[in-house]
Amino acid sequence: MRFSLTGGWFEKSIKFSLFAITGVALLAAADERDRDHKPVPLTVPKAVCGPNDHPETALQGQVPAAMRAAGFKGFNCNLELLGQSRGNGANWQTTQFVERSRDGRDDDDDDRDDEGGRKTSRVCGYHGTASPALSAPGRTQFGVPALDLTNPRHPTPTAYLTTTSMLDPWESLKVNERRQLLAADNGQNGGGGPEIDVYDLSDDCRFPQLLANAPVGTGADGGFVSPVTPIGHEGSFAPDGLTYYIGDTTNRSYHAVDVSDPTKPKMLATFDMKTLGLASHGLSISEDGNRAYVVAPGLNLTGIAVTPANGFVILDTSDVQARKPNPQIRVISKFLFLDGSIAQHTIPVRIKGKPYIIHVDEGGSGGIFFAGWQAACAAGLPVFPMPRIVDISDEKNPKQVSRVMLETHDPANCAKVLPDLVGLSIFTYGSHYCSVDNKHHATTLACGFFNSGIRIFDIRDPVRPKEIAYFNPAGATTVSAGSNHTRGNNFVAGGPDWCSAQVHLDAKRGTAWSTCQDNGVLTLKFREGVWPFPESRTPPGAQN
Repeated sequence: MRFSLTGGWFEKSIKFSLFAITGVALLAAADERDRDHKPVPLTVPKAVCGPNDHPETALQGQVPAAMRAAGFKGFNCNLELLGQSRGNGANWQTTQFVERSRDGRDDDDDDRDDEGGRKTSRVCGYHGTASPALSAPGRTQFGVPALDLTNPRHPTPTAYLTTTSMLDPWESLKVNERRQLLAADNGQNGGGGPEIDVYDLSDDCRFPQLLANAPVGTGADGGFVSPVTPIGHEGSFAPDGLTYYIGDTTNRSYHAVDVSDPTKPKMLATFDMKTLGLASHGLSISEDGNRAYVVAPGLNLTGIAVTPANGFVILDTSDVQARKPNPQIRVISKFLFLDGSIAQHTIPVRIKGKPYIIHVDEGGSGGIFFAGWQAACAAGLPVFPMPRIVDISDEKNPKQVSRVMLETHDPANCAKVLPDLVGLSIFTYGSHYCSVDNKHHATTLACGFFNSGIRIFDIRDPVRPKEIAYFNPAGATTVSAGSNHTRGNNFVAGGPDWCSAQVHLDAKRGTAWSTCQDNGVLTLKFREGVWPFPESRTPPGAQN
């Protein structure tokens, strides 16, 4: 297929975009240097695999077209599969809870053993599944599965949560460890309604107990009446667990919900991103609750944006945190750029004591469709979405220090990569959700990269991240009933899966778990000596 940049308005837009992008790229390049002023590599260094691994055979992150056609058998590098629970598959997101002892400490001294005879805390996992409205005939289990992951070799479903928001929480499913709560908003099929569901995990996390299933923002909750009826999609707790925030993509808004009484959630405030000319998606909240790091997903779907509208915005949420009457949410700064789109979420972290935002996109420079990938290639811009690390030491002037790019992202490799994706759209070789080992002392970034699998990076030097491991499961021959992989006809029997969810790291055991949409829950073990790093810690609640 030939692609032309000539002709009329589009040609002028591309020329203007390239001029603007060149300026942005030069500024980014000036920032992306270490203290010795050495240039940062365009792509992250590859992981060095072990002798019994099955490493990638082409570009970093690539599953070549021939492998897809023959039935992809999977890749692994410094990660091996321990256990799997495919069940009904999964969709977008995971979260976890580590039980504490009655005195509030990590439950490391209880009487539960793993298969090696070592004492271990009870670990519970939760993930979304596709809405019943999209389910294939014959499906019998719906909603969010609760799983006992204490023994990583045997991940075991223990319950299914089927209240309104849990039938398809989309990207809103979150745990708050401090208050031992699990919550989601109604994100069915990407935008369901104003309901929020809250569950108690304190008694036994394998069997969450419902506390609330109620609409918010409509007046029925006794709180602030939102100027628009909230529509669920994304969500995040404040670290103290007293406020849950809804990311409402339908209304391009963020809503603060009081869950100090988790049986009676009520709306506190709404921030309308349309007042900034921007959209909404995911978010995270600072440790003190006084800042929200909300994304602005630029919606250029098939071409290069002319004006930066993708990135994140830092909001002052101190009125909400202090529960002031008529709380106001104010803008502190914006960090917007042109070489990405459809911003997904943020993670506030500290690396060696310095504050950063890890920002993750869902779309590349030209959006999420083939024509946009071709436009990005022609413009010499990264084709697919990626994480990036941004210094917020001066929160009014965020500065990018690095991008976590694979070889598949490099526009110089377009001729090798695009043939793999003929007939596909939206999520292929790009990022979606990432997590870290410890938000307060981050050393490790772990991400779901859709067709490129689960990938792990060393970020101890935030200017020079490097890859240390990956696991890309074999392609499923049949779609799972709870998967969203069929969206846009993207499921191909035997092709690579969609690995889209957060990855949860366990430094004590040297393990990780996540989901891929048709493979379901996967528990993984790092090769000895690869991870954890000596300084890596994964305390409950400090990962994502």
